[in-house]
Amino acid sequence: MILSGVVLGGFIGMLSEKVSFLSWLSYGQSFGLSNPVTLDLGVMALTFGITVHISIASIIGVVIAIIIYRKL
Repeated sequence: MILSGVVLGGFIGMLSEKVSFLSWLSYGQSFGLSNPVTLDLGVMALTFGITVHISIASIIGVVIAIIIYRKL
């Protein structure tokens, strides 16, 4: 339920980016590995990388998801 709130909030934040009075919803911060880390084992190579973008809309989506979950 929380994951759906993050995804839906991120989607709403991305859509509201171009609307002038809703652009504050897309304000956020990205963190993680900017360059993926590769582990070469000879037989196979594993690549690890993750980047997380948290915006105001994502936080609002999580809060709404928690409220809905508690009501059910």
